[in-house]
Amino acid sequence: MDYGDALTKELFDKIFSGEKKEVYNFLKDEINELYQKAKDEEFTAPIVELFRKLLLLNEKDGISAESFGFNRKELLELADKHKNIDEHGVTVGGRVLKAIPIVEEANKRVEEYLAKKDIEAPSGIELWDKIVENKKRIMEILGMTDKDWNSYTGQLKFAIEDVETLSKIIDLPEKAITDVLRVTKHYRMRLTPYYASLIMPGNINDPILLQAVPTGEMVDNVGVEIPPVAADHSPARLIDQFYPRVVTIKSTNMCAMYCTHCLRIAHIGKKDKIYNKKAYMEALEYIKNNKNIRDVLITGGDAFVLPNSLIKWILEELDKIEHVKMKRLGTRIPVTTPQRVDQELLDILEESNDKKPLRVVTQINTAQEITPISKEVFKQISKRVSAVLNQAVLLRGINDSKVKMWKLCETIQEAYVRPYYVFNCSYRNPQFAHMRVPVQVGQDIIEGMYGNISGDAIPRYIATAGGKIPLHRTNVIEFAEDGNIILRKPWSGEIVKYPDADPKTYYNEEEFAFRKYYD
Repeated sequence: MDYGDALTKELFDKIFSGEKKEVYNFLKDEINELYQKAKDEEFTAPIVELFRKLLLLNEKDGISAESFGFNRKELLELADKHKNIDEHGVTVGGRVLKAIPIVEEANKRVEEYLAKKDIEAPSGIELWDKIVENKKRIMEILGMTDKDWNSYTGQLKFAIEDVETLSKIIDLPEKAITDVLRVTKHYRMRLTPYYASLIMPGNINDPILLQAVPTGEMVDNVGVEIPPVAADHSPARLIDQFYPRVVTIKSTNMCAMYCTHCLRIAHIGKKDKIYNKKAYMEALEYIKNNKNIRDVLITGGDAFVLPNSLIKWILEELDKIEHVKMKRLGTRIPVTTPQRVDQELLDILEESNDKKPLRVVTQINTAQEITPISKEVFKQISKRVSAVLNQAVLLRGINDSKVKMWKLCETIQEAYVRPYYVFNCSYRNPQFAHMRVPVQVGQDIIEGMYGNISGDAIPRYIATAGGKIPLHRTNVIEFAEDGNIILRKPWSGEIVKYPDADPKTYYNEEEFAFRKYYD
């Protein structure tokens, strides 16, 4: 008999093995119904269902397909029908013995994540009803109107910057309040009413709370601080440069809120500043005079706190520089104060992106930061720029588990944002040493994503140490002499062979593609 492929023969050998037994009438009726459906319908699914049921009965109870009056010939007709219907000629043996078990095994890998993700790491969309309740309470406490809440100026006017106001908004133990007082003598605290509404009452280490409200460790940890990277990578005014083709313009020290893990904590002074135009002109002059530079990141602080007119002017000046091909704006505004993103700003982004690619780079650290409001803002931004990229920071208690990080990456992807980097929390700032996560934990979290969630939802895991250094463990175990590479699947640990390119072919440039047609 021609089974078509080895897997179909294997399937037939299995279902016809065992004993021909008497079976219950209800079981005969079930199998007969499946058989008739497989014969009558022009679909592959009923055929697969029949063969899977026969295989299960054989494996579980040793019942041969002969027990139901089948012979190999009539079932082979169904196998041929399956192959003929399938657009790619997939055989029933391949589907039943390989494809479906592979999918079932893969589903087991994400069962725990799917069961826990909305409980351990709910997004702001899933928590929206509670956030709305928080909003009403905060507006009443602060005396805010709807106009105040829905405007950027209102959010900044009523921003929570002192312990007295904080204690009215968030129910914290007295000792925590005392520690916040200690910290705010040295470092700024500011969270907008909107961002405060994302904090879930009763969650002791709420991920929003941890990012917004400083704890005593920030002063207790301070020892000998390593000088800020910018001190030895700032070749010109307002400029940071780590790479020959990329520079950063630190356009302001202002943010709508101040994060407890801020890499630029030393640059966030006691007073908000937008610098004079001469400073920006000097930075732009440096870029003009360095033709290697093709990519410019405008950050701060937060680039979106700049007035629209200034953002427009800086982008226009960059667009005039011929060797600048790419631009980026760094901001957390869409998750901390989405009210800032107005139509005028969106039009500015679109106009600049039409001239040369413009990307918006944001930082979202927990799915809780994605609400219906922030998602809509990212959707509108994504229509106007070439990409919206996320650079998360791996932070203790906030996103340092597979469930939390996977949920974050899937959630932001659904909110029109591409997961780009996950930074290991900086070692240079002892103020937040308590928020750092061991590298091996980060490796397990990120590498566990492979084979389990969408490929473009998986960020690169990075350490900042005089530049961005990838922290992924290598999955290349050996370059074997027979031309194979021995690889390890990070999601299962399975060792596999992967044929490498033939070096003789690769280095034979004379025979490559169109070259071979010319003497």
